[in-house]
Amino acid sequence: MSSAARPDLPAQHAADSHDLIRVHGARENNLKDVSIELPKRRLTVFTGVSGSGKSSLVFDTVAAESQRLINETYSAFVQGFMPTLARPEVDVLDGLTTVISVDQQRMGADPRSTVGTATDANAMLRILFSRLGTPYVGPPGAFAFNVPSVSASGAIKVERGAKKAEKVTFNRVGGMCPRCEGRGAVSDLDPAQLYDDSKSINEGAFTVPGYTGGGWNSRLYAESGFFDPDKPIRGFTQRELHDLLHREPTRMKIAGINMTYEGLVPRIRKSLLSKDKEAMQPHIRAFVERAVTFAACPDCDGTRLAAHARAAKIEKLSIADACRMEIRDLADWVRGLAQPSVAPLLTALQHTLDSFVEIGLGYLSLDRPAGTLSGGEAQRVKMIRHLGSSLTDVTYVFDEPTAGLHPHDIQRMNGLLRRLRDKGNTVLVVEHKPEVIEIADHVVDLGPGAGTAGGTVCFEGTVDGLRGSDTVTGRHLDDRASLKDAVREPNGTLEIRGAGANNLRDVDVDIPLGVLTVITGVAGSGKSSLVHGSIPAEAGVVSVDQSPIRGSRRSNPATYTGLLDPIRKAFAKANGVKPALFSANSEGACPTCNGVGVLYTDLGMMAGVSTTCEDCEGKRFDASVLEYRLGGRDISEVLAMPVAEAEAFFAEGEARTPAAHRILRRLADVGLGYLTLGQPLTTLSGGERQRLKLATHLAEKGGTYVLDEPTAGLHLADVEQLLGLLDRLVDSGKSVIVVEHHQAVMAHADWIIDLGPGAGHDGGRIVFEGTPADLVATRATVTGEHLAAYVGA
Repeated sequence: MSSAARPDLPAQHAADSHDLIRVHGARENNLKDVSIELPKRRLTVFTGVSGSGKSSLVFDTVAAESQRLINETYSAFVQGFMPTLARPEVDVLDGLTTVISVDQQRMGADPRSTVGTATDANAMLRILFSRLGTPYVGPPGAFAFNVPSVSASGAIKVERGAKKAEKVTFNRVGGMCPRCEGRGAVSDLDPAQLYDDSKSINEGAFTVPGYTGGGWNSRLYAESGFFDPDKPIRGFTQRELHDLLHREPTRMKIAGINMTYEGLVPRIRKSLLSKDKEAMQPHIRAFVERAVTFAACPDCDGTRLAAHARAAKIEKLSIADACRMEIRDLADWVRGLAQPSVAPLLTALQHTLDSFVEIGLGYLSLDRPAGTLSGGEAQRVKMIRHLGSSLTDVTYVFDEPTAGLHPHDIQRMNGLLRRLRDKGNTVLVVEHKPEVIEIADHVVDLGPGAGTAGGTVCFEGTVDGLRGSDTVTGRHLDDRASLKDAVREPNGTLEIRGAGANNLRDVDVDIPLGVLTVITGVAGSGKSSLVHGSIPAEAGVVSVDQSPIRGSRRSNPATYTGLLDPIRKAFAKANGVKPALFSANSEGACPTCNGVGVLYTDLGMMAGVSTTCEDCEGKRFDASVLEYRLGGRDISEVLAMPVAEAEAFFAEGEARTPAAHRILRRLADVGLGYLTLGQPLTTLSGGERQRLKLATHLAEKGGTYVLDEPTAGLHLADVEQLLGLLDRLVDSGKSVIVVEHHQAVMAHADWIIDLGPGAGHDGGRIVFEGTPADLVATRATVTGEHLAAYVGA
């Protein structure tokens, strides 16, 4: 009986009526005045082709405004230490709750950041060993590899009737290994890579970036007076060689200027090795990889812990042993500890470790560096802390939580998303996989295209409604790739023998060349270890991994791919001026905004704002530069072109530029025809960035391409285009090796190598080698069962 027919029942309380998140007039990035209503305490999936505006709506509008409003509740003093967030371009945002974003950003690359420190597991283990470990070595900090041991002494004034000084000592016991400072590895410079000993310093003996030529770095050594700069280095005495390589800092006057002289090795350590390798320029990174060897610290055996921290044990297990175990084995060990004195701690630790197993990360260990996790693994590690949270009525926002997951693991992820929803939370998921779309309570499909062709809501409703709609997602939702009638024949093999990286178990495998090979298996089975850790890094192997593109808001597809160079030269040649004028980072920049196109204003205690530069109107160039034209267009109009339009523009006529056309052809090949040449890299989605990287690598002279999950971030409709690109690469004589979970790519392969059968120590073996048809016919592995179901066999 309805409540309307029962006058004795109270009417709905006003507080219970807020069951929608209302978005009206959203215009962030490419959104075109979007207005939608999202149900609270339900699971909503956002779909649409890559670049259609999903992340702009979910992350840059809903999540960004929630974060901004939360930040405003803090005092002005605290806000001064927080990032300043501008209000999103939206007319009305109503009914927001606290948003927790669980994105795919990689965790920090600091070697002291591990899976254990990123969650609460390490902290709880340290408390456990400080209470139960024998012998007793100190408080929890004594087991922390981020805390050094410190001792100091001094005098303090105390007043006991009369003032007098008393000597006191201070000691803090930390767990950091003193030799590697908690990093677990020590680096060593190979002197042979620093110089050519057959030359003198004046002849340019140094081979270190920044030390060649006659710059200050080389003059420092040439004019130091410690050795003859015209003598070949191989003729140096022991003393001279020590002064060149290892001399301690010495103040002295060189060329009439007071300077600090220091040996080459410590100087390079401070200037180059103190930086994150991923943030280095390519030529410096190449030098570091060539000249520096990293080895496990001999004092702590790579555990990062001092001897006393490794000495304390619980049932013959030290904290270093516990952190090295696979988490599922550690969970079983903790379950066997019966200690009433720490029962609540054991319960909490048990729950955290079981969450790892439940989420499909039981194969990790707590001492695994956080920077080595894939995007999907990092996202699931971040989920751990939320699964046991007591918070309800929170909005959780996920960015493709199935990235890097085998079909077998996607069912488990779906269960976790449902659990978060059933606790009374609103769950918003940006996703392309049909398996996740199927479990949605509500679907929002954006499109119809990408970039300027997207940004509108094409469908809003149930999954069945989406399937019946005539949108791109609706038409492709039930797409299934079929097995090939005939597969290509290989023209050789790439031999891998005795591969033992990470969890691989002495694997021998022949990867066929000249065909499309897919390497698959459940998450953690050893695919990346086989491909990135065991394939010989010889000439001809081009690897495109999932490491993020590093670029500022000045970087765009034209600068990243090298496209801007031939464009600038073409403009310069057509107008008889120098190329530097056509760079917004050089002489042609608008003097008001320095070539950024926007002005950033810091409003002190309030959130900072960015406004379009009034002088250049966001075009980034000085007005005088815009008078020069090529093919009737100025440089700002060219950078505003989508790739597809620019490809036609530079193909013929006055603007014909073959070098630019080749790069644009590659960008179109990887499905980025809608991207504008001058769009900042910081606004690209994860899938767009990886395909941009792939387009750049296509120019490299290589016979073998290794791709790591190229379907990440791709819409169902775009996967077909990717398969066409892979076919074109193979047909042009290349060998293509793809690490992939997507069944469409597996079905399209010529050869499949399946690793498993499980993850971690349950994996690391080849469980199948053969054609997709053989795998479907035998159904011998978990992958075979899922692929057979996918193709309807």
